[in-house]
Amino acid sequence: MKAEILSVGTELLLGQIVDTNAAFIAQQLPSLGIDLYWISQVGDNQARLVEVLRRAWSRSDVIIITGGVGPTEDDLTRESIAELLGEQMAIIPELERELREKFARLKSKMPEHNVKQATLIPSAQALANPIGTAPGWWVERDRKIIVAMPGVPAEMRRMWQEQASPRLRAKSTGAVIVSRTLKVIGKGESAAEDMVRSLVSSTNPTLATYAKADGVHLRVTAKATNVDEARQMIAEMEASIRDILGTYVYGVDDDTLEGVVGKLLAGAGLTLATMESCSGGYLANTITEAPGASRYFKGGMIAYSTEAKIKWGVSDEIVARYGTVSAEVAQAMATAAREQLGADIGLAITGVAGPDELEGKPAGTLLVALDDRGSLQVSSGVHRAGRTDVKRIATTRALNLLRRALLPAQTSE
Repeated sequence: MKAEILSVGTELLLGQIVDTNAAFIAQQLPSLGIDLYWISQVGDNQARLVEVLRRAWSRSDVIIITGGVGPTEDDLTRESIAELLGEQMAIIPELERELREKFARLKSKMPEHNVKQATLIPSAQALANPIGTAPGWWVERDRKIIVAMPGVPAEMRRMWQEQASPRLRAKSTGAVIVSRTLKVIGKGESAAEDMVRSLVSSTNPTLATYAKADGVHLRVTAKATNVDEARQMIAEMEASIRDILGTYVYGVDDDTLEGVVGKLLAGAGLTLATMESCSGGYLANTITEAPGASRYFKGGMIAYSTEAKIKWGVSDEIVARYGTVSAEVAQAMATAAREQLGADIGLAITGVAGPDELEGKPAGTLLVALDDRGSLQVSSGVHRAGRTDVKRIATTRALNLLRRALLPAQTSE
């Protein structure tokens, strides 16, 4: 079954809201064995909506619509479906009674224009909306299906889970599509793809690479007659990927780098403290995004100025000799953080966030240092990016330096 998602609303085209509905539905379809080929957005204009619907009807088996099923004049999804199929909308007495009862329970008089929400065409059935006033439509004709749901995310998700998804599952061919994402750090997208090139040509399961803010994602997708079979296919390819990439793989699916590092710290019974300059607290903020961070994170210092670095334990001699944008100062900051806050490990960032150079070093220069109970490590690089991206990159670099230091000796590279 080929599916298409159609998101309706002028506010989407104006960029006033983000289309989270389409993303949610796209994530749900693989487990139903339904292939998603297209996603479209269209404003509240019946002529254009009908035009998009005709195109979808010509090429897809399932059309899933969100938005435009409300009671106002610019809610035109029902009318557009009716025009597409050449069918007349009619008020259904039972739906009208249910709608009026909803308003009565809310101790509110129903505006008469809301009655359009109680209409159907001959090919449509109503999809119940227990938390809103707008029912959805389930339309079947000519071996095709249209599912129309509200644009309000909470209402759409409830209707999808309780009404639309079970019906679509009953119509599916029995195949399922399952994906698993392996997350890689320390290798760029092209380098990672080169390393696993022998697996990329596989047609089932498939392997695709994506550059993301938290590294490179390798998505393995399998299609099979059941979930267990698909997962077994994925597990075999995942094992091959891990054999090739080793500890460059830091997590899967919903894992975050800070969460993985947090588990390593907690598992080893170690504590962490940070000192940051150019990242301005981005590292400490990211660390505390992980659940349970209070168990291992002692705290962080934002030593943005030279005076702050010296006040919190960095030797003025080291600053004078090497400058603040140096490996020596980064290491001194890591040691100062560990000692000042009584942690097992100190992690520090210094550099040049930009846009101007500093101490003769270009914008994007980063130095990350780690003091692991007296054992010092440093990582450096220059990244051509804006200030916000430089802070994010510095944080990712620091967390990965810490992650690799915490890995068992026999598995680290």
